[in-house]
Amino acid sequence: MIIYRQSARVLVQGITGKQGTFWTEKMMECGTQVVAGVNPKRAGETHLGVPVYASAEAAMAETPFDVAVMFIPPAMARDAAVDAIEAGAKTVVILTEHIPARDVMAIHHAAAAHHTRIIGPNTAGIVTPGEGFVGIMPGHNPNIFQPGEVGVISRSGSLGTLICLNLTRAGIGQSAFLGIGGDPMIGTTTRDALKALDEDAKTRAVVLVGEIGGAMEEAAAEYASGMSKPVVSFIAGRASPPGKKMGHAGAIVSGTMGSYDGKRRALEAAGVAVADTPSEIPGLLEAGLGRGAAHSATMALRA
Repeated sequence: MIIYRQSARVLVQGITGKQGTFWTEKMMECGTQVVAGVNPKRAGETHLGVPVYASAEAAMAETPFDVAVMFIPPAMARDAAVDAIEAGAKTVVILTEHIPARDVMAIHHAAAAHHTRIIGPNTAGIVTPGEGFVGIMPGHNPNIFQPGEVGVISRSGSLGTLICLNLTRAGIGQSAFLGIGGDPMIGTTTRDALKALDEDAKTRAVVLVGEIGGAMEEAAAEYASGMSKPVVSFIAGRASPPGKKMGHAGAIVSGTMGSYDGKRRALEAAGVAVADTPSEIPGLLEAGLGRGAAHSATMALRA
């Protein structure tokens, strides 16, 4: 599961902490079905109206869940993720950043063995406006997210929020937001997310927000070349100084590999419209879909 659906049952690991409590309240406020939490020190208690367990395995035995989301510090992230994976989570959303590389590799190994989808590490989460969200994106804020037909993919939560804000202000709603994460070793790639949105019946167009570094946008461009749905992209880092590490740990450029120009060339060759600035994206979407189609699901925003 890459796209969140309201029918999915969510487990919050670290639910009783400050951030876990705040964001669980926001998730529940907009429809997310949070069914349980984990904190070994408070097992047996109820928090925010849901039971707290000592582990994901214990939660699964009494309160089955589909998705686990982690409000867990880096040193404890591997154990928490593997606990959720081995318990049978279909998807694990790993918000934590700065997880040691060896631990990230162990998480991905466990996920592959149990056929679990990993989103992240260092993701802001996933949002389906009108259904709910999982993570730390402001999915509860109607000024930023509105139901619609445009899917958005981003490594960066803050940049993804800006893009969705611009779309909503232009009267263009979103079918889903997929924050894939900024770690060098993420479980869901840009191509994976693009394929999910291409196959999603509720999505009519896609905004792909990329960054310098790595080759994920080039791989996504190869997939986009065979899509019938229009794809619009923005690549962050155009003005970054050569030879510098910028932003996410995954935003590393080696020679020409992962450069802004290389990504843009690959996307444009695949028929993807590339915006120079985020503010250009609504106009490019309208051109790709036709103005009436782009606005059809969100005309109420202008009322």
